[in-house]
Amino acid sequence: MHCRRFVTQSQTRRAMLQSCASGFGTVALASLLNEPAFGAEATSTSETNPFAARKPHFDAQAKSVIFLYMDGGVSQVDSFDPKPRLDAENGKPFGLKIEKTQFNNIGNTLASPWKFQQYGESGIPVSDLFPHVAQHVDKLAVVRSLTSQFPEHTNANYFLHTGHGQQGRPSMGAWVGYGLGAECQDLPGFVVLNGGLIPPGGLDNFNSGFLPASFQASVLGAGDAPVANIKRAEPTADAQQRKLDLMRRLDRKLLEQTGPVDALESAIANYELASRMQMAVPQLMDLTNETEATQKAYGLQADFANTRTFGRTCLLARRMVERGVRFIELTCPGGNGDRWDQHQGLKDGHTKNALTVDQPIAALLADLTQRGLLDSTLVVWSGEFGRTPFAQGSESDGRDHNPFAFSIWMAGGGIKGGMTFGQTDEYGYKCVENRLEMHDLHATMLHLLGVDHTKQTFRFSGRDMRLTDVHGHVVNEILA
Repeated sequence: MHCRRFVTQSQTRRAMLQSCASGFGTVALASLLNEPAFGAEATSTSETNPFAARKPHFDAQAKSVIFLYMDGGVSQVDSFDPKPRLDAENGKPFGLKIEKTQFNNIGNTLASPWKFQQYGESGIPVSDLFPHVAQHVDKLAVVRSLTSQFPEHTNANYFLHTGHGQQGRPSMGAWVGYGLGAECQDLPGFVVLNGGLIPPGGLDNFNSGFLPASFQASVLGAGDAPVANIKRAEPTADAQQRKLDLMRRLDRKLLEQTGPVDALESAIANYELASRMQMAVPQLMDLTNETEATQKAYGLQADFANTRTFGRTCLLARRMVERGVRFIELTCPGGNGDRWDQHQGLKDGHTKNALTVDQPIAALLADLTQRGLLDSTLVVWSGEFGRTPFAQGSESDGRDHNPFAFSIWMAGGGIKGGMTFGQTDEYGYKCVENRLEMHDLHATMLHLLGVDHTKQTFRFSGRDMRLTDVHGHVVNEILA
């Protein structure tokens, strides 16, 4: 019905320009975002589907990464870097200049409560904390000379995960997904299997930062309900499908109106992936088709509850690798006191944490090897920093944070096994040979996946960003 009281309002040229100013800005912005120099995505099929597999810069063995995150900082002198001088000077004043520590509560030299034995053909010494992992030492490249720029958990975790000490940068898993996509279309390319503890710094450790939002991690729990809403709310599959079809039509219509917008495109892609996950995740989490021997090997029948939890995540990680998930991070279970962060109660805390992870990790290495997957799977074991070789305080039962040197290990995916790299001083305090920074670890991980870390960039805030910033080199000495 026509309203006869409608009167056309006259408008001056000045008023018209004022009312349209925002619209002109939006048009200009849309044009800029479509220019490659300002970060527009390519329009090939692989780019319009953020989860599609992409070709690496060069051929490489590794296709997937399993990152075993040891939350809190494992003591290097109690695990993979034995120092007899600590035994000789136990209880005496520390023999080197001491840098400022997290709490500056300095005690005397502290020997390891654990003995070391040599294992394998390589004869690499491993602490009695890890009798199961020690059986696979010939598969490991033990790096004793990694360092961090940060002595505090939150910033050190950001540095480990994103290559930058402040929050807001993309996680290494997001960079891997951005560069290589995924070989699985019904599971995320970057998954965090949360055993119970999210690292200090929170979910920003797994964020996509300025990369498209499709590349941030999906955090799955280790239990029977790994993620919310995994079961459909609709009464039938047909009803859900009709709803999804309507959403797709509405999404396409909106995209036609707005043009390329990352937040919108990523949301659409993530909703579609979530729909596919409703079928894939229950199958993934169903371990009934795993043999009893396999479940026992991973520790799913262990007396210690945390062994069972971490064993389940290790087994799920193997199943994800089989399905083509690109980057999988495992976090530690709760209930062991304070992570690996033993400022006091060193023997009790490190013993319980090792009991949690030792058997499952060994089973994972054996299982990947038996199935022919270790060659194409890079396994990385690391915390955010190490511990001091002197005690914290007078109780002689704990160690403070030590960013000046700590031990990690890598296996599979093009790594040369049965070797050590780097060296610390006689006390295990600081690096004296082949000192590495976090950027070197990231550069090496990307290289093993076929990615040149200097060429994987993303235009943001007027410059080309990368995981390794302007640093990092590939540690060729540990490559097979």
